Amino acid sequence: MIKPSKPDNEQGRLQALQSLDILDSAPEQGFDDLVAIAAAICAVPMATVSLVDSDRQWFKARVGIDDAQTSRDCAFCAHAILQPDAMTIVDDATADARFSGNPYVTAPDGIRFYAGAPLVTSEGFALGTLCVMDDKPRQLEPYQVEAMQALSRQVTRLLELRRVSRALGLQLREREWYEQQLQHYQDELEQQNADLAEQTRTDPLTGLPNRRAFAAALSMAMERSLRDGQHLSVAMLDIDHFKTINDIHGHAMGDEVLVAIGGMLRSQFAGNGLAARHGGEEFVLLLADCNADEARLQCEFVRQSIAMLPVGLPVTVSIGVAQFRRRDDTVEAMFKRADEAMYAAKRAGRDQVVVG
Repeated sequence: MIKPSKPDNEQGRLQALQSLDILDSAPEQGFDDLVAIAAAICAVPMATVSLVDSDRQWFKARVGIDDAQTSRDCAFCAHAILQPDAMTIVDDATADARFSGNPYVTAPDGIRFYAGAPLVTSEGFALGTLCVMDDKPRQLEPYQVEAMQALSRQVTRLLELRRVSRALGLQLREREWYEQQLQHYQDELEQQNADLAEQTRTDPLTGLPNRRAFAAALSMAMERSLRDGQHLSVAMLDIDHFKTINDIHGHAMGDEVLVAIGGMLRSQFAGNGLAARHGGEEFVLLLADCNADEARLQCEFVRQSIAMLPVGLPVTVSIGVAQFRRRDDTVEAMFKRADEAMYAAKRAGRDQVVVG
């Protein structure tokens, strides 16, 4: 027995075989049918589609063979792939030096006849064979040789189709992965945009809506008021002597006061109206469904609540209230009237509510 050598293109050949992802795969009807046809045409009891791996031959399809694989050193097909351009035909294995001592030949009812047509890819790699075997010496007729060669080409086409199918499947999976990544990036971008949008509407110190967000909310509230006939008021709130707080106690204390007032206003107007930071030491209040008197009472409660905040120093506010006049009134006009009323409260001595 002579062990088969390895082709000069062995590394590329194995890479081509691995690229099929076929080794140890489940049986497939297409390969089984071609093996059955080969056995029938050649009138032999044994036939296989054999793929030669690095150290074994593995049978993708087989007839009359129990083992799913054998050692490459003992494989007839490992010799056959060394001549990719022609069939390897062994009429009597016991008379061939390559196989005479092969355990699959010397075994009872061992192989005597072998014919293998190489499975050669378009790149020229012989991956294995379509082969037929018998336990008796024999010869093939010319038409049987031609049929084996034709069938081997069909097996190769099945292998090539499998490669294409796998490549397409990989592309689809990669596309799905890329689409998932793109969706992930899109979601992140939308979240970042939402965060940015929120930042443009939120005062970073107090967490309250800012002037821009308040103006938009007031505009919508004015439209509802016109539609539903409800009252609407706006209040402007300014911290008395806030510059003195900053100058004497420091800006950190000033920020603490702003945060405390913002927290109180947020809880006071949660679910009913809206409080926002207008800028600096000024806040604005949207008093939904409140006439002038109701707005005054609500602002008096706010003024007293702020005076009782536990911030470690006395804090008072002056508040001006403006009521929605419906006809030709605007957001800017309401802001202006509330601001004027607030300054009127300051001129009158501070720590009070004035309705404009």
